[in-house]
Amino acid sequence: MLKINTLLFVIFIGFSSVQAQEKKTYRINTVAFYNVENLFDTIDDPVTFDDDRTPDGKDHWTEEIYQKKLTNMANVIADIGRDITKTTPAIVGLCEVENRKVVEDLINQPGLLEKDYGIVHFDSPDRRGIDVALIYQKRLFKPVQKSKHELLIYKSEDPEDRVYTRDQLLVSGLLDGEMMHFIVNHWPSRSGGEARSRYKREKAAKLNKQLIDSIQAKDPYAKIITMGDLNDDPTNNSVKRILGAQSSQKKVGLKGLYNPMAKMHRKGLGTLAYRDSWNLFDQMIISDPFLKNDYSSYRFYKAGIFNPNYLANPSGRYKGYPYRSFANGGWTGGYSDHFPVYIYLIKERIASAEAN
Repeated sequence: MLKINTLLFVIFIGFSSVQAQEKKTYRINTVAFYNVENLFDTIDDPVTFDDDRTPDGKDHWTEEIYQKKLTNMANVIADIGRDITKTTPAIVGLCEVENRKVVEDLINQPGLLEKDYGIVHFDSPDRRGIDVALIYQKRLFKPVQKSKHELLIYKSEDPEDRVYTRDQLLVSGLLDGEMMHFIVNHWPSRSGGEARSRYKREKAAKLNKQLIDSIQAKDPYAKIITMGDLNDDPTNNSVKRILGAQSSQKKVGLKGLYNPMAKMHRKGLGTLAYRDSWNLFDQMIISDPFLKNDYSSYRFYKAGIFNPNYLANPSGRYKGYPYRSFANGGWTGGYSDHFPVYIYLIKERIASAEAN
Protein backbone atom coordinates (compact mmCIF):
# COMPACT_ATOMS: atom_id res chain seq x y z
CA MET A 1 0.00 0.00 0.00
CA LEU A 2 2.90 2.32 0.81
CA LYS A 3 4.42 1.66 -2.63
CA ILE A 4 1.13 2.48 -4.33
CA ASN A 5 0.76 5.76 -2.40
CA THR A 6 4.35 6.72 -3.25
CA LEU A 7 3.72 5.98 -6.91
CA LEU A 8 0.55 8.07 -6.89
CA PHE A 9 2.44 10.92 -5.21
CA VAL A 10 5.16 10.82 -7.87
CA ILE A 11 2.54 10.79 -10.63
CA PHE A 12 0.75 13.73 -8.98
CA ILE A 13 3.99 15.71 -8.71
CA GLY A 14 4.83 14.91 -12.31
CA PHE A 15 1.36 16.01 -13.46
CA SER A 16 1.66 19.20 -11.44
CA SER A 17 5.03 19.93 -13.03
CA VAL A 18 3.56 19.44 -16.49
CA GLN A 19 0.70 21.78 -15.60
CA ALA A 20 3.21 24.37 -14.34
CA GLN A 21 5.21 24.08 -17.54
CA GLU A 22 2.07 24.44 -19.63
CA LYS A 23 1.31 27.75 -17.91
CA LYS A 24 4.67 29.16 -18.96
CA THR A 25 4.85 31.40 -21.99
CA TYR A 26 7.88 32.62 -23.87
CA ARG A 27 8.73 36.01 -25.19
CA ILE A 28 10.93 35.57 -28.26
CA ASN A 29 12.49 38.47 -30.11
CA THR A 30 14.63 38.44 -33.22
CA VAL A 31 17.78 40.53 -33.56
CA ALA A 32 19.05 40.57 -37.13
CA PHE A 33 21.73 42.02 -39.35
CA TYR A 34 21.52 42.64 -43.08
CA ASN A 35 23.97 43.96 -45.65
CA VAL A 36 21.45 45.53 -48.04
CA GLU A 37 23.94 45.84 -50.92
CA ASN A 38 24.28 49.49 -51.88
CA LEU A 39 20.93 50.91 -50.86
CA PHE A 40 21.36 54.27 -52.57
CA ASP A 41 18.78 56.90 -53.47
CA THR A 42 18.78 58.49 -56.93
CA ILE A 43 20.15 61.88 -55.85
CA ASP A 44 23.74 62.80 -56.67
CA ASP A 45 25.66 63.66 -53.52
CA PRO A 46 28.54 65.96 -54.54
CA VAL A 47 30.64 64.90 -51.54
CA THR A 48 30.67 61.13 -52.13
CA PHE A 49 31.30 58.78 -55.05
CA ASP A 50 27.67 57.92 -55.73
CA ASP A 51 27.56 59.13 -59.33
CA ASP A 52 26.91 55.61 -60.72
CA ARG A 53 23.75 55.26 -58.63
CA THR A 54 21.87 58.07 -60.35
CA PRO A 55 19.47 58.02 -63.33
CA ASP A 56 22.17 59.37 -65.63
CA GLY A 57 24.98 57.35 -64.08
CA LYS A 58 26.56 54.09 -65.24
CA ASP A 59 24.02 51.99 -63.34
CA HIS A 60 20.98 53.96 -64.63
CA TRP A 61 19.66 53.95 -61.08
CA THR A 62 16.13 55.26 -61.62
CA GLU A 63 13.39 56.03 -59.12
CA GLU A 64 11.48 52.98 -60.32
CA ILE A 65 14.44 50.67 -59.63
CA TYR A 66 15.06 52.34 -56.27
CA GLN A 67 11.46 51.70 -55.20
CA LYS A 68 11.71 48.05 -56.26
CA LYS A 69 14.93 47.71 -54.25
CA LEU A 70 13.21 49.20 -51.18
CA THR A 71 10.27 46.82 -51.51
CA ASN A 72 12.57 43.82 -51.76
CA MET A 73 14.66 44.84 -48.75
CA ALA A 74 11.58 45.52 -46.62
CA ASN A 75 10.02 42.18 -47.52
CA VAL A 76 13.17 40.30 -46.53
CA ILE A 77 13.49 42.09 -43.19
CA ALA A 78 9.80 41.48 -42.46
CA ASP A 79 10.30 37.73 -43.01
CA ILE A 80 13.34 37.22 -40.76
CA GLY A 81 12.26 35.18 -37.74
CA ARG A 82 8.57 35.45 -38.55
CA ASP A 83 8.04 31.68 -38.56
CA ILE A 84 8.99 31.58 -34.86
CA THR A 85 8.05 35.01 -33.49
CA LYS A 86 5.07 35.70 -35.79
CA THR A 87 6.34 39.25 -36.21
CA THR A 88 9.21 41.25 -37.68
CA PRO A 89 12.58 41.59 -35.88
CA ALA A 90 12.74 43.74 -32.79
CA ILE A 91 16.12 45.12 -33.88
CA VAL A 92 17.96 45.09 -37.20
CA GLY A 93 21.51 46.26 -37.88
CA LEU A 94 22.06 47.48 -41.44
CA CYS A 95 25.06 48.24 -43.58
CA GLU A 96 25.60 49.70 -47.04
CA VAL A 97 22.93 52.36 -46.61
CA GLU A 98 23.73 55.70 -48.24
CA ASN A 99 22.10 58.02 -45.73
CA ARG A 100 19.28 58.42 -43.26
CA LYS A 101 16.78 59.13 -46.03
CA VAL A 102 17.09 55.66 -47.54
CA VAL A 103 16.56 54.11 -44.10
CA GLU A 104 13.46 56.26 -43.65
CA ASP A 105 12.20 55.16 -47.05
CA LEU A 106 12.90 51.54 -46.06
CA ILE A 107 10.93 51.54 -42.80
CA ASN A 108 8.03 53.31 -44.53
CA GLN A 109 7.52 50.41 -46.91
CA PRO A 110 4.23 48.50 -46.48
CA GLY A 111 6.00 45.43 -45.07
CA LEU A 112 7.47 47.42 -42.16
CA LEU A 113 5.38 50.57 -41.74
CA GLU A 114 2.85 49.15 -39.28
CA LYS A 115 5.63 48.04 -36.92
CA ASP A 116 6.64 51.69 -36.32
CA TYR A 117 10.42 51.34 -36.53
CA GLY A 118 12.77 53.96 -35.16
CA ILE A 119 16.20 54.76 -36.62
CA VAL A 120 19.68 55.30 -35.24
CA HIS A 121 22.04 56.57 -37.93
CA PHE A 122 25.11 58.76 -38.26
CA ASP A 123 26.92 59.81 -41.42
CA SER A 124 30.32 58.17 -41.69
CA PRO A 125 33.42 59.33 -43.61
CA ASP A 126 33.40 56.38 -46.02
CA ARG A 127 34.39 57.62 -49.47
CA ARG A 128 31.65 55.60 -51.17
CA GLY A 129 29.14 57.26 -48.90
CA ILE A 130 27.85 54.10 -47.24
CA ASP A 131 26.98 53.92 -43.57
CA VAL A 132 25.73 51.54 -40.90
CA ALA A 133 22.41 52.02 -39.12
CA LEU A 134 20.10 50.36 -36.64
CA ILE A 135 16.31 50.15 -36.81
CA TYR A 136 14.12 49.03 -33.92
CA GLN A 137 10.48 48.48 -33.06
CA LYS A 138 9.63 51.41 -30.82
CA ARG A 139 7.19 49.39 -28.72
CA LEU A 140 9.96 46.91 -27.84
CA PHE A 141 13.18 48.90 -27.63
CA LYS A 142 13.95 52.26 -26.05
CA PRO A 143 17.38 53.74 -26.90
CA VAL A 144 19.17 55.36 -23.98
CA GLN A 145 22.54 56.21 -25.51
CA LYS A 146 23.83 56.19 -29.08
CA SER A 147 27.24 57.08 -30.44
CA LYS A 148 29.47 56.59 -33.47
CA HIS A 149 33.12 55.64 -33.23
CA GLU A 150 35.61 56.47 -35.97
CA LEU A 151 37.92 53.79 -37.25
CA LEU A 152 41.24 55.56 -37.79
CA ILE A 153 43.42 53.70 -40.28
CA TYR A 154 46.47 55.07 -42.08
CA LYS A 155 48.38 53.49 -44.95
CA SER A 156 51.60 55.10 -43.73
CA GLU A 157 52.89 57.40 -41.01
CA ASP A 158 51.64 60.36 -43.02
CA PRO A 159 48.46 61.66 -41.28
CA GLU A 160 47.12 62.64 -44.69
CA ASP A 161 47.31 59.04 -45.86
CA ARG A 162 44.12 57.97 -44.12
CA VAL A 163 41.79 55.15 -45.17
CA TYR A 164 38.26 56.52 -44.88
CA THR A 165 35.85 53.77 -43.91
CA ARG A 166 32.72 53.14 -41.87
CA ASP A 167 32.24 54.15 -38.24
CA GLN A 168 31.13 51.62 -35.66
CA LEU A 169 27.70 52.36 -34.21
CA LEU A 170 26.98 51.75 -30.52
CA VAL A 171 23.39 51.83 -29.28
CA SER A 172 22.49 51.12 -25.66
CA GLY A 173 18.90 50.81 -24.55
CA LEU A 174 16.08 48.82 -23.03
CA LEU A 175 14.71 45.79 -24.84
CA ASP A 176 11.44 45.00 -23.14
CA GLY A 177 12.78 46.86 -20.12
CA GLU A 178 16.15 45.07 -20.05
CA MET A 179 19.39 46.97 -20.71
CA MET A 180 21.37 45.77 -23.73
CA HIS A 181 24.10 47.13 -25.97
CA PHE A 182 24.26 46.74 -29.74
CA ILE A 183 27.29 47.46 -31.92
CA VAL A 184 26.79 47.61 -35.69
CA ASN A 185 29.85 47.03 -37.87
CA HIS A 186 30.95 47.08 -41.47
CA TRP A 187 34.66 46.36 -41.39
CA PRO A 188 37.01 47.26 -44.27
CA SER A 189 36.76 45.11 -47.37
CA ARG A 190 39.32 42.69 -48.81
CA SER A 191 39.99 44.98 -51.75
CA GLY A 192 43.57 44.46 -52.89
CA GLY A 193 43.60 40.95 -51.42
CA GLU A 194 42.94 39.37 -48.02
CA ALA A 195 46.55 39.51 -46.84
CA ARG A 196 47.26 43.10 -47.94
CA SER A 197 44.05 44.40 -46.38
CA ARG A 198 44.16 42.29 -43.21
CA TYR A 199 45.62 45.04 -41.03
CA LYS A 200 42.53 47.17 -41.63
CA ARG A 201 40.12 44.56 -40.27
CA GLU A 202 42.43 43.83 -37.36
CA LYS A 203 42.33 47.53 -36.57
CA ALA A 204 38.52 47.37 -36.73
CA ALA A 205 38.52 44.39 -34.36
CA LYS A 206 40.67 46.34 -31.88
CA LEU A 207 38.22 49.25 -31.94
CA ASN A 208 35.32 46.85 -31.44
CA LYS A 209 37.09 45.20 -28.51
CA GLN A 210 37.74 48.61 -26.96
CA LEU A 211 34.05 49.45 -27.15
CA ILE A 212 33.12 46.15 -25.55
CA ASP A 213 35.78 46.56 -22.84
CA SER A 214 34.51 50.05 -22.02
CA ILE A 215 30.98 48.72 -21.53
CA GLN A 216 32.16 45.80 -19.39
CA ALA A 217 34.36 48.06 -17.28
CA LYS A 218 31.16 49.69 -16.04
CA ASP A 219 29.16 46.46 -15.91
CA PRO A 220 30.95 43.09 -16.16
CA TYR A 221 27.57 41.43 -16.71
CA ALA A 222 26.47 43.69 -19.55
CA LYS A 223 24.51 42.07 -22.35
CA ILE A 224 26.26 42.99 -25.59
CA ILE A 225 25.60 41.99 -29.18
CA THR A 226 28.16 43.01 -31.77
CA MET A 227 26.97 42.36 -35.30
CA GLY A 228 27.93 43.16 -38.83
CA ASP A 229 29.63 42.41 -42.10
CA LEU A 230 33.12 41.84 -40.78
CA ASN A 231 34.65 40.91 -44.15
CA ASP A 232 36.36 38.14 -42.22
CA ASP A 233 35.26 34.64 -41.23
CA PRO A 234 34.89 33.42 -37.62
CA THR A 235 38.29 31.74 -37.91
CA ASN A 236 40.22 34.83 -38.96
CA ASN A 237 42.61 36.49 -36.54
CA SER A 238 40.48 39.63 -36.24
CA VAL A 239 37.49 37.71 -34.89
CA LYS A 240 39.01 34.72 -33.15
CA ARG A 241 42.14 36.25 -31.59
CA ILE A 242 41.70 40.01 -31.30
CA LEU A 243 37.99 40.04 -30.52
CA GLY A 244 38.36 36.74 -28.68
CA ALA A 245 35.05 35.29 -29.87
CA GLN A 246 34.80 31.64 -28.83
CA SER A 247 33.21 28.90 -30.91
CA SER A 248 32.20 26.91 -27.82
CA GLN A 249 29.89 28.17 -25.08
CA LYS A 250 31.86 26.15 -22.52
CA LYS A 251 34.97 28.25 -23.16
CA VAL A 252 33.22 31.57 -22.56
CA GLY A 253 33.96 33.05 -19.16
CA LEU A 254 33.11 36.33 -17.46
CA LYS A 255 33.41 39.20 -19.97
CA GLY A 256 33.88 36.62 -22.71
CA LEU A 257 32.24 36.49 -26.15
CA TYR A 258 30.50 33.66 -27.96
CA ASN A 259 30.26 33.40 -31.74
CA PRO A 260 27.40 31.06 -32.72
CA MET A 261 28.29 31.53 -36.40
CA ALA A 262 31.56 29.60 -35.96
CA LYS A 263 29.83 26.20 -35.98
CA MET A 264 27.95 27.13 -39.16
CA HIS A 265 31.22 28.13 -40.78
CA ARG A 266 32.77 24.76 -39.91
CA LYS A 267 29.84 23.09 -41.67
CA GLY A 268 30.60 25.01 -44.83
CA LEU A 269 27.69 27.43 -44.54
CA GLY A 270 28.04 31.05 -45.54
CA THR A 271 26.36 34.37 -46.17
CA LEU A 272 28.12 35.21 -49.44
CA ALA A 273 29.86 33.28 -52.15
CA TYR A 274 32.86 34.09 -54.32
CA ARG A 275 34.54 31.87 -56.90
CA ASP A 276 32.66 28.77 -55.81
CA SER A 277 33.64 29.32 -52.18
CA TRP A 278 31.44 30.38 -49.27
CA ASN A 279 32.37 32.95 -46.63
CA LEU A 280 30.53 33.75 -43.42
CA PHE A 281 31.38 37.44 -43.09
CA ASP A 282 28.03 38.42 -41.56
CA GLN A 283 28.12 37.54 -37.88
CA MET A 284 26.28 37.97 -34.59
CA ILE A 285 28.53 37.75 -31.52
CA ILE A 286 27.18 37.87 -27.97
CA SER A 287 28.54 38.41 -24.47
CA ASP A 288 28.58 35.80 -21.71
CA PRO A 289 25.42 36.87 -19.77
CA PHE A 290 23.23 35.82 -22.71
CA LEU A 291 24.34 32.23 -22.08
CA LYS A 292 23.20 32.04 -18.44
CA ASN A 293 20.11 30.04 -17.48
CA ASP A 294 18.35 33.08 -16.06
CA TYR A 295 14.77 32.48 -17.15
CA SER A 296 13.55 35.85 -15.89
CA SER A 297 15.61 37.78 -18.45
CA TYR A 298 16.50 37.42 -22.10
CA ARG A 299 18.99 34.73 -23.03
CA PHE A 300 20.39 33.33 -26.25
CA TYR A 301 18.23 30.68 -27.87
CA LYS A 302 19.37 30.15 -31.44
CA ALA A 303 21.30 31.75 -34.32
CA GLY A 304 20.84 31.32 -38.03
CA ILE A 305 21.44 32.42 -41.59
CA PHE A 306 18.26 33.58 -43.29
CA ASN A 307 18.47 31.98 -46.72
CA PRO A 308 15.05 30.95 -48.05
CA ASN A 309 14.85 29.87 -51.68
CA TYR A 310 13.69 33.24 -52.96
CA LEU A 311 16.92 34.88 -51.72
CA ALA A 312 19.08 32.52 -53.77
CA ASN A 313 19.92 32.94 -57.44
CA PRO A 314 17.45 30.67 -59.25
CA SER A 315 19.58 29.60 -62.22
CA GLY A 316 22.77 29.93 -64.21
CA ARG A 317 26.38 29.88 -63.18
CA TYR A 318 25.64 31.42 -59.79
CA LYS A 319 22.65 29.26 -58.93
CA GLY A 320 22.30 29.03 -55.15
CA TYR A 321 24.41 32.13 -54.50
CA PRO A 322 22.71 35.12 -52.86
CA TYR A 323 20.44 36.70 -55.49
CA ARG A 324 22.05 40.11 -55.72
CA SER A 325 20.06 43.12 -56.89
CA PHE A 326 22.59 44.40 -59.41
CA ALA A 327 24.82 42.39 -61.73
CA ASN A 328 26.33 42.64 -65.21
CA GLY A 329 25.62 46.35 -65.30
CA GLY A 330 21.91 46.16 -64.60
CA TRP A 331 19.06 45.64 -62.15
CA THR A 332 18.31 41.94 -61.67
CA GLY A 333 15.14 42.11 -59.61
CA GLY A 334 17.05 40.41 -56.81
CA TYR A 335 17.91 41.34 -53.25
CA SER A 336 21.49 41.44 -51.96
CA ASP A 337 24.82 39.73 -52.41
CA HIS A 338 24.65 38.75 -48.72
CA PHE A 339 22.20 36.61 -46.78
CA PRO A 340 20.98 38.18 -43.50
CA VAL A 341 21.85 36.62 -40.13
CA TYR A 342 19.87 36.60 -36.91
CA ILE A 343 19.62 35.38 -33.34
CA TYR A 344 16.59 34.64 -31.19
CA LEU A 345 16.47 36.00 -27.65
CA ILE A 346 14.05 34.19 -25.38
CA LYS A 347 12.56 34.98 -21.98
CA GLU A 348 10.33 32.65 -20.00
CA ARG A 349 7.23 33.99 -18.31
CA ILE A 350 4.40 32.47 -16.29
CA ALA A 351 1.06 32.77 -18.11
CA SER A 352 -0.70 34.33 -15.12
CA ALA A 353 2.03 36.98 -14.85
CA GLU A 354 1.71 37.75 -18.56
CA ALA A 355 -2.03 38.24 -18.13
CA ASN A 356 -1.38 40.87 -15.48
